[in-house]
Amino acid sequence: MTNHSGLYQFSTSNPDSAGMVWTGLNPDEAREALVRKDKSKRDKRSSLKEAVDTFIKDGDNVAVGGFVNIRQPIAVTHEMIRHGFKDLILSFQSGGMAIDYLGGAMALAPDHFSFKRVELAYWAHESFGLSSIFRHLAENGLIEMEDWSNYNMSARFKAGAMGLTFIPCRSPLGSDILKQCRAKVAECPFTGHPIVLLPASNPDVAVIHVQAADPYGNCIIRGTDATCPEMAMAAAHTIVTCEQLVSHELITRFPKEITIPFFAVDAVVHVPFGAYPSSCRRHYYFNKDHIASFHALAGLLRKGNPGGLKAYYEDYIFGNHTFQDFIDRFPVRKLLEEQLSELENFERLA
Repeated sequence: MTNHSGLYQFSTSNPDSAGMVWTGLNPDEAREALVRKDKSKRDKRSSLKEAVDTFIKDGDNVAVGGFVNIRQPIAVTHEMIRHGFKDLILSFQSGGMAIDYLGGAMALAPDHFSFKRVELAYWAHESFGLSSIFRHLAENGLIEMEDWSNYNMSARFKAGAMGLTFIPCRSPLGSDILKQCRAKVAECPFTGHPIVLLPASNPDVAVIHVQAADPYGNCIIRGTDATCPEMAMAAAHTIVTCEQLVSHELITRFPKEITIPFFAVDAVVHVPFGAYPSSCRRHYYFNKDHIASFHALAGLLRKGNPGGLKAYYEDYIFGNHTFQDFIDRFPVRKLLEEQLSELENFERLA
């Protein structure tokens, strides 16, 4: 938990012989998991419930893909909340609605769903402001936190994907981040100057939303990839939801567009609008009204009035059996507006 000095205490126990605490798989476990993993080209199509039930368990380090309001794996987080998990660790670069949904579930019913720790660069909503749910959990000492820069978290997943125990970089020299994380400063053997060593991140599970995937797990991501390929390669297991499920023959016509290779993926779930109400490039823009409404309810929670947010969860998450039920709550006209807005945005940037 956070202590009164503002520093973060690491109580997760998975130390190696050097005393390093790994909050997921340690590098040896990660390499062993990669060796054992079935890398055959096989049909990995699954239901959302089956994928979550099979690959996520209590205490896991779960890497959450996307970037703030871009390609957040919302469908997976809803299913995780309905399932219920205890003492997860959440690792992500920059989280928005997906992390807020998980955080809100913990704030409302910690006996049903909880995570004990976040390793992150950013948890907020940009134009919608700081996350009130994050502030509620942090200010009340309900979670451990390890603070990194955006680049640091991306580099940690990169190290995990490469099978390294650490990756060197110049940041976060000159910042206070070194006080809040497990990075080590060492002397560069080539220059003699200080260099920062970032510990690899090898999550137990990565949950990622993409634009297209084939039944084997080859994935295409449009726009920013948000470190999702590195997450998939670093994790022991990866659950992918996709806007479009396409044939293997179609997706391999342009092999350079495959961002995540099939052998990194364990489950493929076809979930149109699976990132909604966040955005998905070439498919739909984010629903700013719905996000703002959720943000307002989270603000009331932080002020001691959880009733509105509790009603939201009962209505929009626990009241639905599938994510399609959630999407059906939105008027067709609104969904078409989001699709048109994204098309116009794509044409403007193309």
